[in-house]
Amino acid sequence: MLTNYHSHSHYCDGKGSLEEQVQGAIAQGLRAFGFSSHCPVSFANQWSMKAERLADYLRETATLKEKYKGQIELYIGLEVDFLPNQLGPSDFLMLDYCVGSVHYVELNQFGQPWEIDGSSVEFLACLDTLYDGNIQVALEKYYGIIRKMVETDAPPIVGHLDKIKMHNEARPLFEESEEWYVALVEDTLQTIKKAGCIVEINTRGNYKRGLELYPSPWIIARMNELHIPICINSDSHRPEEITASFPLAFEAARAAGYTHQRVLLEGKWQDVELN
Repeated sequence: MLTNYHSHSHYCDGKGSLEEQVQGAIAQGLRAFGFSSHCPVSFANQWSMKAERLADYLRETATLKEKYKGQIELYIGLEVDFLPNQLGPSDFLMLDYCVGSVHYVELNQFGQPWEIDGSSVEFLACLDTLYDGNIQVALEKYYGIIRKMVETDAPPIVGHLDKIKMHNEARPLFEESEEWYVALVEDTLQTIKKAGCIVEINTRGNYKRGLELYPSPWIIARMNELHIPICINSDSHRPEEITASFPLAFEAARAAGYTHQRVLLEGKWQDVELN
C-alpha cells in the first residue's frame, strides 16, 4: 500500500498545481495522498505559502477531495513550521493533519531567522560567525526545538527529523557515532515516544542529492526498538517525485525491523503492513 502525506505544490516552493499532484499520485498507484504545502510564516522567505493564499489553498484542496472521491483518498494538511512561542501545529486546527517541522534555529548574524534547510554556504557562515563553528551547540539547539514542539504542540507527523545533517556534505561537521550526538537523538526519540508522534522516513535527500534517508538507518532501528510509528513520505515538490526513492525507504524500514507503517486512511490513523 502506497501513501504520501508530505508534498508541495505551486502554492509554496513546489512545481505543478494541486490537481497535477493528485493525478501524479493516482498514476503512481497511491491509496491516499496528503497535501502539505509550507504554512505561512510572519517573515519573508523563498519557500513558504503567502498568508493571503491560504484560503484559496483550503478551498481548492476541499474541492479536489470531493472531485476524486472513489479514486484516491485525499487529505488536507500543511507542513507547519514550529517557531517557539510564535507558530506551531495548533495554529492550524482546520486541517485533516499536519507535518510538524523545524526549519529555523534562533537568529543568524543579520538578526533574521537562521534557516537550517537551505544553502550550506549560508548555514556555515552563520555557524562560523555566531557559534565559532561549533556544530554541537547548533545541534543542541536544533534538537531542543524539536523536543519543545513535541512536548508542547505535538504534530501527528514529525518531519525530516535529522535533516540538519545535510550540511555534512559541504564540510565534515560531526560524526553521527559521536557520543554527544547519539545522546541528543536518544533524548529526542524518547520525547517523541512519550508524545506518540509518527516519525516520517523522508526520501527527498536521497532522490534529490544522493544523501541518506531522513532519518539515518541507525535512528530508524532505534525508533523500532522504542515502538515509534513511522510513515514513508517523499517530501515531493513535483508530481513525478511522489514515490521517489520509496523502494529504499521500504527496504530501510524492514531492515530496521518494522513490519507496519501508520497511515491516514478512512479518516483515521491506522497501522498497515509494509508491502
